[in-house]
Amino acid sequence: MGSDAKVYTLEDVSKHNSNEDCWLIIGGKVYNVTKFLEDHPGGDEVLLSATGKDATDDFEDVGHSTTARAMMDEYYVGEIDATTIPTKVNYTAPKQPHYNQDKTSDFIIKLLQFLVPLAILGLAVAIRIYTKSA
Repeated sequence: MGSDAKVYTLEDVSKHNSNEDCWLIIGGKVYNVTKFLEDHPGGDEVLLSATGKDATDDFEDVGHSTTARAMMDEYYVGEIDATTIPTKVNYTAPKQPHYNQDKTSDFIIKLLQFLVPLAILGLAVAIRIYTKSA
């Protein structure tokens, strides 16, 4: 793993994304994990879904053992050219004006909030008067 290590681009590594040929980028290093697919405790789908990108976060999030980390050396094939990996951009939601989904104006809503309880009260009084007179 010295300075004579082969350097790959993300495009190069991305071509190796199948059961027959699977390469991963972890911690700036490139690994050919094809022979490990069947033995991976999480299954081959986990590894295959991490191809074509920097899988460092995926690898670290799982919390691999020191044994798993030591095993990586036998699958090492080279380094990744960091300039070919897109930088992470933090997503910021676009600022949007308040959206009233049903397009009812605020005035009508306020009017209904006043009139509906008033109508219910009026109906209750009318029923009370009607039932007393009957």
